[in-house]
Amino acid sequence: MGVYSLLLLVSTVIFVLLVCSLSPERVHPWVFGLQMGWQTFWHLLIQYREYYLNEPTDSRLLLSVSSLMLLTQRVTSVSMDLQDGGRVTLMIQCRVFLPLISYALNFTALLGGPLSSFDQFVYFVEQITISPPPQPLSVISYKGFQVLSLEWARNSLTRLLRDNASSLSVSNNVLTDVLWIWGLAVVLRIRYYSHWKISECLNNAAGLGFRGMVKEDSPNWSGLSDGDLWTTEMSCQVSEFARRWNGTTATWLRRLVFQRCKTAPLVMTFGFSIWWHGIHLGQFVGFLVWAAAVRADYQIHKYLKPKLTSTRRRLVRTCLCWLNTQMVMACVVIAIELRSTSSLRILGLTYTGVFPLLNVLFIFIV
Repeated sequence: MGVYSLLLLVSTVIFVLLVCSLSPERVHPWVFGLQMGWQTFWHLLIQYREYYLNEPTDSRLLLSVSSLMLLTQRVTSVSMDLQDGGRVTLMIQCRVFLPLISYALNFTALLGGPLSSFDQFVYFVEQITISPPPQPLSVISYKGFQVLSLEWARNSLTRLLRDNASSLSVSNNVLTDVLWIWGLAVVLRIRYYSHWKISECLNNAAGLGFRGMVKEDSPNWSGLSDGDLWTTEMSCQVSEFARRWNGTTATWLRRLVFQRCKTAPLVMTFGFSIWWHGIHLGQFVGFLVWAAAVRADYQIHKYLKPKLTSTRRRLVRTCLCWLNTQMVMACVVIAIELRSTSSLRILGLTYTGVFPLLNVLFIFIV
């Protein structure tokens, strides 16, 4: 990161100073406000350079801001723990700050997650020193093979999409256009699954994430994970997909925003997610569409459940709901990842944007 590592060091120093100087119940508002203000400043600076000055952004700055977002998760997680009491409060009262700094600047998590609570982190480190877990080489090798498989699938699908991209603008076949958009969204999602699996490997190599033995010769190294491709992609409800996608971040958002908001908690949660991700236009549209689709999902299943009396009807409903979830998430992912108006134009020209609109209309119909 070079000089941009100061972004993380400044945040950590301010965080420790706030913890030292304020009472536990007053730490969270200050940590949340200052950390989000610092992060937003750098997000807006990057957008100013990209959109107004048309300057390329230094990759080291992008990496630093990405890590800063993950650091925001960690320091706010600790500040909420301080409000709730527990081990971290006891450490602060005893003026023991080194474990707190180690947690905040744990590089294996700052490079890509996943988020763990402070208590989890302390447990994993104590486990390494007191009762070392078995060597994770076999698990890392298996997960490494999964990463290679995901990257092979992503590259193969990317080539297929590139070969058929020329016909996208001239084709009058709506189904072909929709399938192309769905394939592009799958490519973008696979990149995340691959990244999360690499992060798991990195944490396991450091000895973090061991949850005991499943069998005598089968260690469980799934203690730190952001999600699994098959589990997430087989979700038949948009709300279910939202809970499983980037699992530790979803849990953090639920605790930070959803459980604390008495008015429109769903909208506030997705609204905060827009702020945390950087406030790009595509992200604004994508997350609001996602929130509306989740709300519609609750209504749809509440309406359909009493009517599904036979196995055949339930099977048809499951298949249709899975297709609906895939297409809604395709729209959401493309809008968020491409970030600009071009993503919205693509969704409009290929009629893919009709799927989330139908979900939203269903709220008013019911």
